Amino acid sequence: MTLSRTPRWTTGWLFAAAWALSFPLFSTLGPHRLWGWCAAAGYLGAAAATALGRRRTALAAALLGAVAVPLLWLVLTGRGQSEVAVIERSGRLLLESGRVYVDGPAHVGEYTPYLPGMALLGVPRALLGGDGSGDGWAVRLLGDARIWCAAALFGCLWAARRLLTGGPFGGPRRGLLPVLVASPVVALPLAVSGVDLPLAGLCCLALAAAASGRPALAGAALAGACALKWTALPAVAVAVALLAACRGGRPAVRCALVAAGGTALLVLPGALLQPVELWRQVFAFPTGRAAVPTPASSPLPGHLLAELGPWGWYLTVGLLVVAGLAVALSLFARPPRTVVAAADRLALGLTLAFLLAPAGRFGYLALPVLLAVWARSVTVPGVSRVVAGSSRVGPPGGRPGGRPQARNERSGGHFA
Repeated sequence: MTLSRTPRWTTGWLFAAAWALSFPLFSTLGPHRLWGWCAAAGYLGAAAATALGRRRTALAAALLGAVAVPLLWLVLTGRGQSEVAVIERSGRLLLESGRVYVDGPAHVGEYTPYLPGMALLGVPRALLGGDGSGDGWAVRLLGDARIWCAAALFGCLWAARRLLTGGPFGGPRRGLLPVLVASPVVALPLAVSGVDLPLAGLCCLALAAAASGRPALAGAALAGACALKWTALPAVAVAVALLAACRGGRPAVRCALVAAGGTALLVLPGALLQPVELWRQVFAFPTGRAAVPTPASSPLPGHLLAELGPWGWYLTVGLLVVAGLAVALSLFARPPRTVVAAADRLALGLTLAFLLAPAGRFGYLALPVLLAVWARSVTVPGVSRVVAGSSRVGPPGGRPGGRPQARNERSGGHFA
């Protein structure tokens, strides 16, 4: 680390420590408070190590304090946000009856605001047979949904890096990704819930596959994401636009078809078994239209408008539709041609969606941040690694049976 960068990194770790300390001071949630104390200690240690010029020690301290210690403690003690229990209950219901939703939920804890694919992350708990009370440490660790959410995220990021750099650990900014994991953007949800991490990982993998000219893999990743949460739908449009711009219409259509078919395969059985519950719990509940109010009520613009009455709810939904159409038109008028541009466009669309949704949490904004930082961790500054070319007969890249040839292109900013 050069001397000029030391003050910036030290300031960054101190800012992260201040952010972490806000949780034990202001949050009423036990897991958040525990994470805050552990993460603040780790970040302060990272700041001290950075000031002494020990960058690797700083990263190790941050990962230990913000990720390893709180995650293992919360998992082994069976504590976490309610989302963990919801996912594990869905996995148990899936194995027992083929259903994933509680019929006629009476309170918030009985709602499952996720599409049926999320239940797969709760299957390990059901298979191990633990009930969370007298389980041994191995059952608690291997059955906890957070561990499988983290595995999905890291597996997707590893695969995405392989696609874009040609190696498991190569890449121009290989130190940026561990910093992202240690930051509050990933560390907090990883320790307390993990629910949004698989979605983030699959979106990154889809963009990497699209940029490297693999439409079927991109479609499969998008199908997995869309089977978890409907907020993954914007990623389909961005990945298809990226493929169309860099490869032509045929690969883009192939990606869209694989994504649609895979999503239907994963979601349709659950939708046919419980159509009413899927609508009530996955769509009505998160948007504030169910009989039980959603706890996702951070004072974001959309929620504040929806609180003004029925007209406010319709207004925020209208604004949400207009924002979605604007992003869609931008994809048509000036499609992204690099990984960075595609990730930024998806991050922009998701940010607008989270800000304008009738109900939401500040924590949802971690996903756009993760996408933007991840894209820059696998590219050279100002240059994105893409496969240039158009639809053609034969293997991409012009080499029979070989991998597509990567070509560096200037990103030209967020909307290249």
